[in-house]
Amino acid sequence: MQYRTLGRTGVQVSSLALGAMNFGRIGRTPQDEATAIVDAALEAGINVVDTADMYGEGESEEMVGKAIAGRRDDIVLATKANMPMGDERNHRGSSRRWLVTALDDSLRRLGVDHVDLYQIHRWDPETSDEETLSALTDLQRAGKIRYFGSSTFPAYRIVQAQWTARERHLSRYVTEQPSYSILQRGIESHVLPVTEQYGMGVLVWSPLASGWLSGAVREGRDVATHRSAVMPERFDTAVPANRARLDAVERLAGVADEAGLTMIELALGFVTAHPAVTSALIGPRTLDHLRSQLAAADTVLTADVLDAVDAIVAPGTDLAAHEKFDTPPALLDPALRRR
Repeated sequence: MQYRTLGRTGVQVSSLALGAMNFGRIGRTPQDEATAIVDAALEAGINVVDTADMYGEGESEEMVGKAIAGRRDDIVLATKANMPMGDERNHRGSSRRWLVTALDDSLRRLGVDHVDLYQIHRWDPETSDEETLSALTDLQRAGKIRYFGSSTFPAYRIVQAQWTARERHLSRYVTEQPSYSILQRGIESHVLPVTEQYGMGVLVWSPLASGWLSGAVREGRDVATHRSAVMPERFDTAVPANRARLDAVERLAGVADEAGLTMIELALGFVTAHPAVTSALIGPRTLDHLRSQLAAADTVLTADVLDAVDAIVAPGTDLAAHEKFDTPPALLDPALRRR
């Protein structure tokens, strides 16, 4: 396992991090298997466990708490808030009112007195940066969080939050958690240059592109992944963006074969090769999934392999831009760019 410094915090984290979204009802991973996954991940050298309050409406946090009991100090524990937690209109967002409550709820579910990294799950256009950062700074000073970060923020919002922290003498976001894979490289043109500029740690999610890069999706095969059953429209090859992804996957499979790599090793080795990326979040549903992904822990891609990937999916290109969560709203809704 490789280790990198998380931004400028001085904290050493593994290049692969364990994401717990699939624990519980989302991925149907039961407690015993979730605990076995955590056990195997820690034994392999992973020291980051990432979850969120909205994963299974708190179920993932509860399962993580049980799995890490008795070894809290060996883990860099991360969770997130901001997404809706029920129907109550104020049980969501990034206001001080909600974040104080949401963090206490997360700490209770996790069975801990603090988290190492508390992340705002999405940018909240209804709440000012000063409101959110002041609340997070107070929670940090209270000892309930060690650091805080953003997740899937547009680049311009990352910049604005950094400036607000400086102008208002508040603590700042020290990490960003964006989506990044060979098939979704858009953040290379905007988010990653900004995180490098501000010395932020970067924990990327969906490095296997929702299963497209797992080796299970190939031309002529029926797609039978968990994700394809939940979101079949993302794997319908009659959709031009999906056709483009499948064509790219077929060419990438040839690159992997020639290099003696699995598709998973190629995919994870690619994202962790970028100098702005600290860790890649893997989200296994089973122990077998985890083992196949741990095989990539020490993968270092050669320049020839990286050049071949660039020739298939150009740097800064998203093959499915409509699936991005950090796209400025006006690019998706014509009414917002017309007087």
